Amino acid sequence: MFLNCSRQDVPDRHQRDAFNPRYGGQRVYAEFYGLKELPFALTPDPRFIYFTPSHTEVMANLHYGIESGKGMVVVTGEVGTGKTTILRWMMQRLDRSVLVAYIFNPRLSVPEFYQHVATLLDVQKWETKSELLMELGRALESRHSRGLRTVLIVDEAQGLSPHVLEEIRLLSNFESDTAKQLQIVLTGQPELRDVLNNPDLRQLKQRVALRCIIKPLPNVEETDRYITSRLLVAGAERTDIFVPGAVDYIFRCSEGIPRNINNLCDNALLAGYAASELTIGRAVIEEVAETFDMLPAARRGVQPGEERESPARIFSDAGRAELWAAGTGSSDGETEAVAPVPVEQR
Repeated sequence: MFLNCSRQDVPDRHQRDAFNPRYGGQRVYAEFYGLKELPFALTPDPRFIYFTPSHTEVMANLHYGIESGKGMVVVTGEVGTGKTTILRWMMQRLDRSVLVAYIFNPRLSVPEFYQHVATLLDVQKWETKSELLMELGRALESRHSRGLRTVLIVDEAQGLSPHVLEEIRLLSNFESDTAKQLQIVLTGQPELRDVLNNPDLRQLKQRVALRCIIKPLPNVEETDRYITSRLLVAGAERTDIFVPGAVDYIFRCSEGIPRNINNLCDNALLAGYAASELTIGRAVIEEVAETFDMLPAARRGVQPGEERESPARIFSDAGRAELWAAGTGSSDGETEAVAPVPVEQR
């Protein structure tokens, strides 16, 4: 038995390459759009960081907090706003005199937490928690006396257990008369604020010297600049790949969250390559957003390209007139009576 199909049923080379892993679809779409690398990968690559006013404020707080020995800094932001990216960007640019312990897995017990800290800060010759704290104290005091900074960064801190958070509070007790010997940075989702508001952790909350928030991109213009910035870093020969209508819809679907923007743009470029489209229009974004359940709330349940009908009237014309007359009666109270309109029972 032979499969009967016409020529138009056979995918062309672009469609075949885009969706066949053997052809490396994403690599090929990069070449198709004149890119040297993928511009919208979901990994937190510091090379692609885009500084909004919010990001600049957070970086200024981190720089001031660490340089001035303020002690504890808390950074919060919604999922996908770039917290990890900004941390990696900062760590790559810290002076070699700054020793950093970066913990990105919050699901640790107290012993596991201390093992991580000891390894990352190169604290040796200890067997018990008491010995570890004594060795750590000596190391911090020695570095501080030489003008060196030591930083503990905990990412996804909203997932830390209360017991580990209490140990972090105790670590903040390493201090001289004028400055903290261990700088602590806690970053996490907005739930971290709720964690710190736990009455049992009020002592930890009081140790927080600086707080800052990474916010989503505020508008379409900032979203357009964000997309352009990533395209340029990826070596784009042109930056008008996404038409204005597409950028507007990307902002609406993503709510200004960079990770959502990356996901939409990456898949839109793949779909555009499969369709041999050199520019990405709004229709492509609609299809991708529908696939990833990222349509704006007002558009959910509506197929791409389909227009939602206006809401049906709940009053007849006569009923609307009666309601209007009742709400706009004359000031002297002389309102002409209007007979009620019978409603047909169904």
